[in-house]
Amino acid sequence: MFKGLTVLRNSFLWMSQNRSLRRWMESSSTAHALTSRFIAGLSLEDGISLAKTLGDQGIQTALDHLGENVGTVQEAKAAGAAVLGALSSLAQLSIGGTVAIKLTQLGLDLSMEEGIANLEPLVMLAKQAGTRVEVDMESSAYTDRTLQIVEAMHLKHGSIRAVIQAYLYRSEADVHRLNQLGIPIRLCKGAYNESAVLAMAEKSEVDKAFLRLMRILLEDGKFPAIATHDPAILQQATAFAKEIDLSPSEFEFEMLYGVRRDLQQQIRQQGFNLRLYVPYGEAWYPYFMRRLAERPANVWFLARNLLRS
Repeated sequence: MFKGLTVLRNSFLWMSQNRSLRRWMESSSTAHALTSRFIAGLSLEDGISLAKTLGDQGIQTALDHLGENVGTVQEAKAAGAAVLGALSSLAQLSIGGTVAIKLTQLGLDLSMEEGIANLEPLVMLAKQAGTRVEVDMESSAYTDRTLQIVEAMHLKHGSIRAVIQAYLYRSEADVHRLNQLGIPIRLCKGAYNESAVLAMAEKSEVDKAFLRLMRILLEDGKFPAIATHDPAILQQATAFAKEIDLSPSEFEFEMLYGVRRDLQQQIRQQGFNLRLYVPYGEAWYPYFMRRLAERPANVWFLARNLLRS
């Protein structure tokens, strides 16, 4: 089984790096039909159009301009400018939308200073617009640097939210620290292929950690986001919020665009806030393939949700 998973991962890595296959996929109507379920489109206009449609339905968005691990200062600045344009467009709509970014997209691989220089204008605009920037968490190689930058931006401007991955053993300590600083957190299970020394591998163990951190956030966090498509966890989250008399206005659920739309509808019908994570941009193909390569479990997650409403 493990050999098969390794072959599967290596296949997706090869597919993400094969330029001929990438060109074919990006022009394929079949590939577009598949990815349009989960990705808004290639342009900012596509992302904004979808955000407006969702906003009219009472659903907020976090637009993700696809791209990460840029290699030059010019690429980092261009990415920052693109995300700034997206946030500005969302602010004009007044639908409570925001943007999600990866710090490697803004130049973190080049230097901490470059990442901060491209992030800070986003946070300043978010503060002006009455929203926040969601800083996605990447692999554990970036965790310390990401949290350092989030803390610095929070102390200077506010208007920023960190992401914590429940499967990392360190996450409970990180949650307590961020809560003490008053930094909002989006809690997710985690999607990267991490060492067993750093992260839990068994689903049951990850679920227990997620529920433990979820309760800590709902009791002590500042406007946390509970990011999951797991119906059992969603049920426990809504029940716990009612148990501690937590108003729906004090937290939100977050899901991926196109995934478990039935559960999304249930959350809205129960009166809870829902934000959808909406990717867009020309870098959809490497994004899609890397997500599948990182953890073979992501393949089964995708396959299951293609068969659901």
